[in-house]
Amino acid sequence: MESASQDINLNSPNKGLLSDAMTDVPVDSAASARTSAPEGLTLAEEEELRSELAKVEEEIGTLRQVLAAKERHCGELKRKLGLTPLDGLKQNLSKSWHDVQVSNAYVKTSEKLGEWNDKVTQSDLYLSASSTLEDWNEKLTQSEAYKKTQETLSQAGQKTSAALSNVGSVISRKLGDMRNSATFKSFEDRVGSIKSRVVGSRENSTDGLHSPSGAGDKPPQDNAPF
Repeated sequence: MESASQDINLNSPNKGLLSDAMTDVPVDSAASARTSAPEGLTLAEEEELRSELAKVEEEIGTLRQVLAAKERHCGELKRKLGLTPLDGLKQNLSKSWHDVQVSNAYVKTSEKLGEWNDKVTQSDLYLSASSTLEDWNEKLTQSEAYKKTQETLSQAGQKTSAALSNVGSVISRKLGDMRNSATFKSFEDRVGSIKSRVVGSRENSTDGLHSPSGAGDKPPQDNAPF
């Protein structure tokens, strides 16, 4: 044991101190390292339980490996189907919400809320308040002020519609009068004359380019009236 402690402390700055301290610590033998059997169990029963524990731990490890392989296979299938993590999250949320809706707590809460709603709507205070509001509404709609306001708004809407219709008619009539006026006709004649002169000059230019006398060194002369 002393040689082992010396090998451990070869690279330590406190070689001698650690070596001396370790010599004072009692070392258990291999037989004493095993914990004693619990009270009420024989050594044979303890060995059987330890053997069963080892088997269970081995099965747990195997199941973890199988689960990891299944998860990888599931991820590959989702990738081939084009399912994104967001789709999985939506599915999980939908399933969780469904589980909440069918849970006993949710059902009981819904039933309680329904009972409270029935009690509130059937209570004297609620019925009295509803009756009072209905009376107020009826009195308001039957009052002279309400009727006058409604008639005023209706008349204002009719007057607005009539005014817009009159404005449209006036604008249409003014445009017709303007087109029939002598000034507009004179302007229209001038525009037509200018258009005819421009078209005629373009036709003369085109004829000059294609005529035989125009071939040669001299460019064709433009006889436009401008």
